[in-house]
Order: sequence, then structure tokens, then C-alpha cells
Amino acid sequence: MSTPYFALGAMDFGTRLDRGTSMALLDRFVERGGRWIDTANCYSFWIDPSGVGGQSETVIGEWLAARPGVRDRVLISTKVRQQPTVPGKWPESAEGLSAPVVRRAVRESLRRLRTEWVDLYWAHAEDRGVPLEETVGAFGEVVSDGLARRLGASNHATWRVERARALAREAGVAGWTALQLRHSYVQPRPGVVLPEDGHRLATDESLDYVRSEPDMELWAYSSLLWGSYTRSDRPLPEHYEHPGTARRLAVLGQVAAETGATANQVVLAWLTGGDPAVVPIVGVSRTGQLDEAFDAMELRLDEEQRRRLDEAV
Repeated sequence: MSTPYFALGAMDFGTRLDRGTSMALLDRFVERGGRWIDTANCYSFWIDPSGVGGQSETVIGEWLAARPGVRDRVLISTKVRQQPTVPGKWPESAEGLSAPVVRRAVRESLRRLRTEWVDLYWAHAEDRGVPLEETVGAFGEVVSDGLARRLGASNHATWRVERARALAREAGVAGWTALQLRHSYVQPRPGVVLPEDGHRLATDESLDYVRSEPDMELWAYSSLLWGSYTRSDRPLPEHYEHPGTARRLAVLGQVAAETGATANQVVLAWLTGGDPAVVPIVGVSRTGQLDEAFDAMELRLDEEQRRRLDEAV
């Protein structure tokens, strides 16, 4: 089994978190041996007074420029699709996934990030108004032009990912090798409509798909449910209220007590040590939260603990 790891979620950098705090967290991340930093070109348009994103990429770029040599120590992932083209008009003005948009957006991201390439470039969400062949070709071009090393699909239906990969093989271009979905130990009620626009949950089908494809990797966002596992002031949203949640939280608490770990750390260990192994995207606002996540990578659940966690439904 490969060494577990997580990606640092940089969504709040440059908006909710100021430049100094963001850079301090990036420094600590590298100091602890972190590698992957995950952002998007649209982060965080819904907070910034400009009504458009780019703040997170800009802060990361400033950090890279101020730390000569650090670019060789980190891997950067960013996304295209959700940037508003008209400030304050989203989702109706979201940029989409046409070939001209992908070509332009990746270069704009590289300019803000102050780097010549990204290590993973994501389609942030589906765009069914554009032929999939066009999107696949444009993403393949990003790789052939040396602007990205790998490609991924975020918030996509499994069948669309498989079709896109088949189109990429037929065209002889690079295809998606990573899938990003919302996933955690506790799940919303079955069939619930999520209130967060654009979020797509990992399903048994998507997990099976990743497990069955040797070159496919699953990244999970909202993996710690906004602090709800450990903070009494952040209760789980209403759509998580069902009997399965109570049963899972009970077992989670038992395993945390047995291991001396926090509930967050058990969740991260459950994700990274499962089948398929998952790359959690962890957003933090303090170095203590970052250290908690790194320490979770050292936690090993035994077979009986994992069985209990899995069977609590």
C-alpha cells in the first residue's frame, strides 16, 4: 500500500484567509512534508467584492515567487469551469468547458500561479452544452502543450468520465485519470438533493469504478464536513439527519477513543486506508488543524476497527 497523503485545500486563500495567514499555512504544509495543493480558478468569487475568482491562485503564485525552489517540492492542482464571466452573475455566466475557454483559462491560471505547468488540471463540473469530444480534445491539448501533467474530472457522472476516457483513447490524447467528488464517512440521507450548487456525491458506482480502473484516483472534498465531526458549534446540516448517521457517529467515537485520535483523524485514516484509497482535500485555517491532518496520516486502523466502521449503516 502506498503512503497515505492528503491535499491541502486552498479555496479560502486570499479571501476568508488573508495573504499572511495563507502563506504561513503553505509554509507549514511544506515543512511537514506536504505535496499536493488544490485550488481552482474561481476561488473564491462568492466572497470577493470583485464577483470573480482568482484570489487563491494569486496568493499561491505569490508564495511560490517568494520561496525560490519550493515549486519543485509541491504539486499543484487547479480547475476550470465555474469562473463567472460576468461579475456577480453565477451560474448563468459560468465559463463552461468549450475549447477556447479551456485554452484561455489554463494560461490565466498559470499566470496567476506564476508557474509554467500544473500537475493536475480538472474540469470543475460538467458542461453538457459543449460536445464532450471538444472538451476532451481541449484537455488533451493542455497536456500535449506541456501546460499540465495530468487531467481530472470533478463533479462528473461516472458514465461521462468513462465516455470521455474512451474518446481520449480513440483520439490518442491524454485522458482523465482522477475523479473528484464529495465524500466522507457520514453520508446525507439517501436521495436527498444537496443544497450546495454543483456538489456531486461519491456513490457505490463511482467508488467501484475507481477501484476497477488501475490508473484512476479518487479525491474527496468536504471530507471533514466543515468541522462537524469535532466542533459542537458546527452541527451536521439537516440533510444528514437519519438513523445511519447516529450509528456511524457512535462507532466513530468508539474508534477515536480506542486509538487516542480525534474523530477527524479517524475519518482521514478511514478514507486514505480504504479500497479504493482516497485523497482527502483538507481545508484549514490554523496550523493546528494542518498538524492534525498530518498526524492522521500516521494512524493505522486495524481490520476489526475498519470492519466496524464500514458495517455501521
